[in-house]
Amino acid sequence: MHTEHKNSTTYKDINMEEAQRDQLTWKSKDQEEEERAKVDIYKYIFGFVEMAVMKCAIELGIADAIESHGRPMTLLELSSASGCAPPTLYRIMRFLVNRRIFKEIRIDAVHGSSACNLYAQTALSRLLLRSGDSSMAVFVLMESSPPMLAPWHGLSARVKAEGADSSAPFEAANGKDLWSYAAANPTHSQLFNEAMACNARVTVAAMVEGCSDVFDGIRTLVDVGGGNGTALRTLVKACPWIRGINFDLPHVVSVALESDGVEHVGGDMFDSVPKADAAFLMSVLHDWADDECIQILKKCREAIPEEKGKVIMVECVIENNEQKLKEEELKLKDVGLFLDMVMIAHTNSGKERTLKEWAYVLGHAGFIRYTVRSINAIYSVIEAFPA
Repeated sequence: MHTEHKNSTTYKDINMEEAQRDQLTWKSKDQEEEERAKVDIYKYIFGFVEMAVMKCAIELGIADAIESHGRPMTLLELSSASGCAPPTLYRIMRFLVNRRIFKEIRIDAVHGSSACNLYAQTALSRLLLRSGDSSMAVFVLMESSPPMLAPWHGLSARVKAEGADSSAPFEAANGKDLWSYAAANPTHSQLFNEAMACNARVTVAAMVEGCSDVFDGIRTLVDVGGGNGTALRTLVKACPWIRGINFDLPHVVSVALESDGVEHVGGDMFDSVPKADAAFLMSVLHDWADDECIQILKKCREAIPEEKGKVIMVECVIENNEQKLKEEELKLKDVGLFLDMVMIAHTNSGKERTLKEWAYVLGHAGFIRYTVRSINAIYSVIEAFPA
């Protein structure tokens, strides 16, 4: 009896010790989380600073100066090339180096020469060059422009007024919706179209590399909402058997650059779409609500052959099951969720969609089957077939 009681007490003690250890472990985890939170909160308080300083670097032409110099530059060389005061420029560069946008190289003193620091390009800083096929500089400038930043202050009002008769954040801030504002402001329209062109060059290159076969057998391709024609011009260059029709609002195509193999046509995609073997839509449908997407897709369906035609869409597909995603895919999903917030701020009814939501709009537009293919970009390629 005494032995059994002793053993029972021992097990109880062990269980209590385990519980105490678990409690201490949880307490330690909670403390660690609280400590991280005290640091992380500042990342959100000052989150806008990264965009602002990156915009500053583009406007100063820092990446362009280093690129044209042909080698890393000292602070004084960079100061002279950009016309900036060295003390403030040093602080800007210190921030950009810390964010790994530029790289700092330490050169030690040799044979009487003075030690100095050199600033060099990185893969990220080269994306800030003002020109080039991979440049994203204009995209940064567009998203950081006053008309595009102002709507973010109205995000909470939009959420509260969901379903009510109220203006979307962009319209509330700028007096017109995004498309009407661009039509009335040629400078902003040009900035917007050039930013979309930045994105198009990168995305089309990923398409050509990853699934160029989607364009096999297509003789005519209409790019619906094609902007200044950059995407279609790039596609026709890669697939010279295609004759392209760049279709967008009249004020957009009126300033589009002429290009071999590409015809510019003005019109409204809600009314009709030019006839072609296939319709191509890149980052267009995410600007609109389901009913509007269905209407656009129906017009595309009318424009293509019933038996052999198809619609090729390049859009984000939000994956709900994170356990299925690899690390790189998770990062791309994160960008997709950022874009979904942009849709709330900048459009009246746009959104990024899950695969189930894409299936809904495609089915109601009369497309009986579709395929989804991943490419090395934030978007997926969706092929939809009417037969």
